Amino acid sequence: MIGALPDVPRPFVWNVAALLKAASDALLARFGACVVRGEISGFTQAASGHCYFTLKDAERGEGALRCAMFRRSASLLDFAPADGQTVDTRGRLGVYGPRGELQLVVESMQRGGAGALYERFLRLRARLDEEGLFDEAAKRPLAAFPKAIGVITSAAAAALHDVLTALARRAPHVRVVVYPSPVQGADAPVALSAAIEIANRHADVETLILCRGGGSLEDLWAFNDERLVRAVRRSAIPLVCGVGHETDVTLADLAADLRAPTPTAAAELAAPPRQACFDALAASASTLRRRMSDAVDAHGQRLDHAALRLARPADTLARHQRQLAGFAHRLSASGHRRLDGTRSAIGRRRSD
Repeated sequence: MIGALPDVPRPFVWNVAALLKAASDALLARFGACVVRGEISGFTQAASGHCYFTLKDAERGEGALRCAMFRRSASLLDFAPADGQTVDTRGRLGVYGPRGELQLVVESMQRGGAGALYERFLRLRARLDEEGLFDEAAKRPLAAFPKAIGVITSAAAAALHDVLTALARRAPHVRVVVYPSPVQGADAPVALSAAIEIANRHADVETLILCRGGGSLEDLWAFNDERLVRAVRRSAIPLVCGVGHETDVTLADLAADLRAPTPTAAAELAAPPRQACFDALAASASTLRRRMSDAVDAHGQRLDHAALRLARPADTLARHQRQLAGFAHRLSASGHRRLDGTRSAIGRRRSD
């Protein structure tokens, strides 16, 4: 008789939630409260007050750690976190169950430096400023009443929709020419610079709008590229730059003839509303009519003065006739006196 086989233990089967919870507990037990230094990227603060961002390795440029900082901890900060800042965060490492992602729940945060990318921004800004690329004296006013406006941005960007909507609402009579270009990535600076040069070469517009929507410092970095900054400054067409949100400032903004806080604001600055154009035309027409009326009145007064000096032609003719009659009488009397004198002289000679 063959003996019964021993029972083989069956492996323990985890469900997903339990495994993630166990992994989170293991990480917490292994690392506890830890301090992590990194560069902030993609910082957002929800309406609830909770903050979400990613920490990137500022030195090697490798690795990214998702972070969450809840409202109570965020309220204790003594500075405003922003993309590009290097910070020291203290928190607990765990696994965020709904997405199965490694996450650091940040309990406190301190400044750890300006951040490598932001420091690069500041160095480049200082160097270009020394060259005069941001000189206010070199900036030109935009065309007061442009017939055509050029827009340089991505054809698929929400910024283009915002600009076109604003222009259609405010100035539907203005023709819009779009010069499409990528606005993010390694190729963006060269493509944006080329779009500016094409617009200048064709000379079809009187104002240029360079724009894109908001994003992190990395997302907007194309607008800090030295090649694009120099292309903005070289543009013979006045250029207004509207990149990101009000708090976003790029080097292209500083080099442009005018900086707008958003793409929509750039459109509003580039073209006055149609009603304002009508009002300006009405004011010009009123001024022209008033000046024409004043000119006609002035000429009429001069004509009246000339007529008064001329008086009536008959009076002038009578005055001249009287003068001629007086001259004739004097001439006749003078002739008679000379004739009488001559006769007397002849008579005396005969008597002698």
